[in-house]
Amino acid sequence: MTSALPSSAALPTTPAADQRIAELRTEIDACDAEIIRLVQRRLSVSAEIGQLRRASGGTRLSLSREQQVLARFQDALGPDGATLGLMLLRHGRGRL
Repeated sequence: MTSALPSSAALPTTPAADQRIAELRTEIDACDAEIIRLVQRRLSVSAEIGQLRRASGGTRLSLSREQQVLARFQDALGPDGATLGLMLLRHGRGRL
């Protein structure tokens, strides 16, 4: 028989560790708020580009540009970066 290891939630922490965790979580919350603000800004810029492209008789999207965006995200963040980039592109232009 094997004994179960205690979960990390059951492990005791020190008051100093608890304080640092709280500080770091506050920092994560600030990062999340900034990411949300930047995504909203990106969506706004993307919408304006789409309007200008349509008004000038262009296509709704540029596949070469999308490939550049995906490559930049993948280069910076790995395979999950490409997934994140695709999510941003879909939000900006809608599903194809």
